[in-house]
Amino acid sequence: MGGKSYIFSDSLQKDAGLPMFQASSYGTQPCSTPSRSGTLTKIKLLGALLMALALSPLDTLAAAQTSSPARLAYHGTLDNGLEIVVVPDRRAPVVTHMVWYKVGAADEPLGKSGIAHFLEHLMFKGTDKIPAGEYSKIVARLGGQDNAFTAQDITAYFQRVAKDKLPKMMEMEADRMANLKLAENDVLTERKVILEERRSRVDNDPSSLLQEQMMASLYTAHPYHTPIIGWETEMKGLTREDAIAHYKKWYAPNNAVLVVTGDVEPEEVVRLAKETYGKIPANPAVGAPRKRPSEPEPVAEKRVLLRDGRVGKATLERYYTAPSFNTATNGEAEAMQLLGRIVGASNTSRIYNKLVREEKKASAASAWYSGLALDNGRFGFYAVAAGDNKLEDIEASIDAVIDEVIRNGVTDEELERAKTSEIANLVYSSDSQQSLAHTYGWSLATGRTVDDVEARSERLKAVKREDVQAVAAKYLKRKRSVTGYLIPEPSQVAKVDPRPASAGGTLH
Repeated sequence: MGGKSYIFSDSLQKDAGLPMFQASSYGTQPCSTPSRSGTLTKIKLLGALLMALALSPLDTLAAAQTSSPARLAYHGTLDNGLEIVVVPDRRAPVVTHMVWYKVGAADEPLGKSGIAHFLEHLMFKGTDKIPAGEYSKIVARLGGQDNAFTAQDITAYFQRVAKDKLPKMMEMEADRMANLKLAENDVLTERKVILEERRSRVDNDPSSLLQEQMMASLYTAHPYHTPIIGWETEMKGLTREDAIAHYKKWYAPNNAVLVVTGDVEPEEVVRLAKETYGKIPANPAVGAPRKRPSEPEPVAEKRVLLRDGRVGKATLERYYTAPSFNTATNGEAEAMQLLGRIVGASNTSRIYNKLVREEKKASAASAWYSGLALDNGRFGFYAVAAGDNKLEDIEASIDAVIDEVIRNGVTDEELERAKTSEIANLVYSSDSQQSLAHTYGWSLATGRTVDDVEARSERLKAVKREDVQAVAAKYLKRKRSVTGYLIPEPSQVAKVDPRPASAGGTLH
């Protein structure tokens, strides 16, 4: 049985404050925000509780804990370098346990694309203590759920279980962090699984093929130009030795972040972590900041046209390179986040109003900002043609919206509405222990800090109208973009000879 997994593309991110993804790195659009309830009162109470806990002794880890008025999470580091984040939420006797490795598809050796995702599958194959294929079965028998996912910058594994099962989850996850066993037959079988996954998710989906080609065009030197799932020609050559080399190089406590949210006490999580993960030695060859090829300053816009008989409606997509939350300065990422909401994140946005309501050129239209990456972020537009409208006309309308923002900026009303929506999303996400685990884990695994995560609302509040206008003028330049057209093409239907059948015969 192959390991269950998702391939997440952090670049298809609608709400940069909360990872919200489809179970595919190639989905046309990010999925919508789940419906959640939450209140600021709960958050303030939780913050006060965590501050009190932070003042209690936690052995050698106490020195790593800092406190602030908005602090929700406990954060510390074991002696072997494993980072720990704990966010108590005692409304239900369940916990979410996640391990985030600071390695993804963008860290793969040349010619080995897909190895990060391949190893993620193979991590379910077992150890000396757990037979191959039994990992998820054990979790299920304990009444829990588990899965894993790969992105350009991270690989993560998670379980959601009753709180009394947490010790077992930590024992099992620590075991496969250090003691993975790979039989040759298991590797060959799983390689067939990932190749079939590529065929079903990418090769059989024209929109996924378009996005793959657009990413390959957008980035010249940076490894974000390679798909997370890998190129088929390279995936076919991945071996057991490749997987073991990737495992030994990157999977170590000093290259990981442990996040536990739910009905837990920080002291208890730290004790369990020391008894399990704490026994694994650090790898001195890993843990330093990752160094990747720098992307040169773009000099020419790029275009990708894909014609496919499987396409029902013509579609336009455009990506611009932009800073990520990790690389942006002076609040630019927050300004981009608010720009995305104003321009295209809802059915009251400028793009939707112009293309769908007023001009009726498109049946769907949106814009988004993706800022969760370690290196570069993206700003994007998406539209589906209505009727026989041409993509060239839709593109002209999108350009008009962009030009209007660059020339005249946004209104006070638009900015305040966008801030309210984005901050509300942060509050709602804090009401879900799984969302909290994703937010803290993804942030720390891509260069940010707990304080950075918990100051997001204040940074959003600080954005001014001129900041939004400035990032639009700076980053929404055509030379920084790739525009993709997905165009329906008539299928080549077999022609039937219209001549009558010979006497006594039947024409089929």
